[in-house]
Amino acid sequence: MNSILWNLISFILALGILVAVHEFGHFWVARRCGVKVEKFSIGFGRSIWRRIAQDGTEYSISVIPLGGYVKMLDSRVADVPEHLRHLAFDQKTLWKRTAIVAAGPVFNFLFAIFAYWAVFCIGIPAVKPVVGEVAPASIVADAGLRSGMEIESVSGVETGNWESVNMALISHIGDAQMTLTVREADAVGHQEILHLDLSTWNFDPEKESPMKALGFKPYSPKVSTVLEQVIDQGAGAVAGLAKGDKIVTIDGKDVSSWQQLVQSVQNSPNKALDLSVLRDGQRLDITLIPNAKTLSDGRTIGFAGISPTVAEWPANYRYNLQYGIFEAVPKAVEKTGQVIHLTLSMLKKLLVGDVGLNNLSGPISIAKGAGTTAEYGLVYFLGFLALISINLGIINLVPLPMLDGGHLMFFAIEAVTKNPVPEKVQEIGYRIGGAIIFSLMAIAMFNDFTRL
Repeated sequence: MNSILWNLISFILALGILVAVHEFGHFWVARRCGVKVEKFSIGFGRSIWRRIAQDGTEYSISVIPLGGYVKMLDSRVADVPEHLRHLAFDQKTLWKRTAIVAAGPVFNFLFAIFAYWAVFCIGIPAVKPVVGEVAPASIVADAGLRSGMEIESVSGVETGNWESVNMALISHIGDAQMTLTVREADAVGHQEILHLDLSTWNFDPEKESPMKALGFKPYSPKVSTVLEQVIDQGAGAVAGLAKGDKIVTIDGKDVSSWQQLVQSVQNSPNKALDLSVLRDGQRLDITLIPNAKTLSDGRTIGFAGISPTVAEWPANYRYNLQYGIFEAVPKAVEKTGQVIHLTLSMLKKLLVGDVGLNNLSGPISIAKGAGTTAEYGLVYFLGFLALISINLGIINLVPLPMLDGGHLMFFAIEAVTKNPVPEKVQEIGYRIGGAIIFSLMAIAMFNDFTRL
């Protein structure tokens, strides 16, 4: 319950910030184009807070935090006194109306640049993309990828850390091929270009990472079966386990990896496990009864309150990705551009069928993302806000009536024909656009519930 509440609070905070940014874009440009703004609202429905400024604009926070709006003076919506007609949105020139409508998505992109700038100024821990295990007869193995190689770029896009590698790989869903520029850890300056045949790449984002689907894992320090920590009052401590114990067997089977032990413990809530451990050169037999823990999806797993000894990372593998306040600006612009390109690429592949509708995510998935990144810290939450802000900006530019892109499409027609699109045509467009949007929302919500 606590995690659900945390996710909800984080979601409301994230959505409130992004909606405020988007609507402020419309509001700010409208005011500078001489349009009277009657109401600026974050959320829909009944107001839980409101204030009326001296110029008559009402500022409101409403009870349903799933959007917002800017209500402008408009003679198409209500009668406007003659002396105020020059302040109405529909009486402004085409370029001013276009600027007002486009300002929302533009401000979302500008906010993303600001958020990434803040991330790069604060600094974020990063790991060089050095390859760990490579599965035999996999796509990457056939292309020549080997353990220990560092991935420097994916199809020409530089990849300084695993996050950028992951993004670049995802952008190739549905493609026939991809190239990796790599180098051996000890081969300074010597690069190899590997050509990957993706015709057999069956990647399901719901089940695995793109790296695992291609046949490799990132390098990670070796995890031993020697205990580094035993939590007081935990099942391990109650059984008599101690720091420094080496787990040798479990239920008579040799333990070759920490993951093997984890699997056995998780599969045995409140069930006795017979362990054999080495302590100071002596072999001891210990009975461990893992405690039970119920997960958010309803599954019950066992846990023992123990953690392993992990080898140190090589000194040159981990670094802090950080830039100065001026150097961070072009880096933030570049990062925003990369995410925009990825989002547009995925949108295109969704339209042509290369990506299935089951990959759409709705508010529940976004809430989980907001909660998880907020738990990790400010810098991760800012990165999440930047990503969602870019997606919000792009979605609003889709040329569907009811979205900003739909209005811009009508303005483009008006620019060509020199006449506004008839209101009846616009009304039909709004109905069609609304049906499409609500259908996609229903699919996204369905996908969210199937992932619970």
